[in-house]
Formats: sequence, structure tokens, C-alpha cells
Amino acid sequence: MVSGFCQVNYKAQREVMVQTQLIDRDISDIATLNAMRKVLRHEFVPEKIRNMAYADRALSIGFDQTISQPYMVAAMTQELNLKPDSKVLEIGTGSGYQAAVLAEIIDSVYTIEIVEPLWKQAKERLKRLGYDAVSVKLGDGYHGWPENAPFDAIIVTAGAESIPNALIEQLKEGGRLIIPIGPHNGVRQLVRVVKKNGKINITEIMPVRFVPFTRKNEH
Repeated sequence: MVSGFCQVNYKAQREVMVQTQLIDRDISDIATLNAMRKVLRHEFVPEKIRNMAYADRALSIGFDQTISQPYMVAAMTQELNLKPDSKVLEIGTGSGYQAAVLAEIIDSVYTIEIVEPLWKQAKERLKRLGYDAVSVKLGDGYHGWPENAPFDAIIVTAGAESIPNALIEQLKEGGRLIIPIGPHNGVRQLVRVVKKNGKINITEIMPVRFVPFTRKNEH
């Protein structure tokens, strides 16, 4: 009985999250909203803070990393302008939540995590929850995933000081890259990068705060 009550409670919390944090702001993409309704966010946060899983804020998942605020996950997903057959690369798997949201919309998700314990946890968690469409790799996201390139879209869930050239190279013609850019320990700009005729067009979306994009030599 207790377990059943918790599930109903979490479902209600997800609906409140979607209505008040997403729809009441500027999230209108139906596929994104449906994905945010489906993914069990409480499964992607540490058990001791599950009561805060649907709060309007980022949460610590250990190793100096966070699970992004629900609104930010939805906003970045919406900006990707996904189609059912889109092939997407995510840099910064973290707990696996963003990858799960993407997997509710498309069938081909590739995600890279540099922190080994998080990579292992996310891989096991995504498999346990049935997200078989997600391929999880341990590695340095600055290099992307050339073996599976090109990608229709790339999403970076950590802040960088500049846009990695490898990610631009692995983006399809007409593809979109969403990434937070700016100085570490400061406010960054979430930008949309569109690749056309071999050139890139950059549009600023909103000011954001993200944990730094970690490189392999920093470990």
C-alpha cells in the first residue's frame, strides 16, 4: 500500500511540475511536455533527496555534478527541435535524466559521461528503467563520439568556455547544438548553434548557470 501511494504521489508531482514549471513558462512542444510527464525523475536523484525530485531547482547527484532544473531540461530539449528519427548526442550523462527524456521522443540517443562512477550508475539505471535506445559511453565529451557521427542534434549539459570544434564537425548539415557558453564560476549564455553550408550561426537563448564542462586531464 505504501509503495502504491508513493507512485500516485510522484505522478501528481510530475503533473504539477509540467503545469507550473513548464507550461506556465514558455515550454509548448508537445513531445517535450509528454516526455517530462513520463520520465520518473525521482529515479534519477539520490534516494535521500527524492522528496525534492520535482522541485523547481537543480539537485546535487554527487561528484560535484547536478541534475538540471526541470525547466532547463525541457527548454534545452525543446530547442533541439527533434523529429522521431533524429539521432542525438548528449555530452554529460550525469544521472541519465536528460538522456531518458530524449529517449521518450527519439529512438537513437548517444550520451557520454567522464566521471566513471556516474557513468556506471547511469548505465545501470537507464537499463533498469527500460531505456534500451540509449548508448552510454565513458569518455571525454570534448571529442564527441566520432564513430557514430554525424548527429542531427547535440546537447551539452555542462558549461564550456568555448564551443568544442569536434562537436561542430560531428553535427549534420542543418543540425543544432545547444550548449552553455561563458566563464567558469559566472553566468553563461545558453546558445543554439545551427550548422549551414559548413558555417555556424549562433543565437543566444538565455543566461544560465551550469557546472563546468570537465576535461579528462582534470581528473
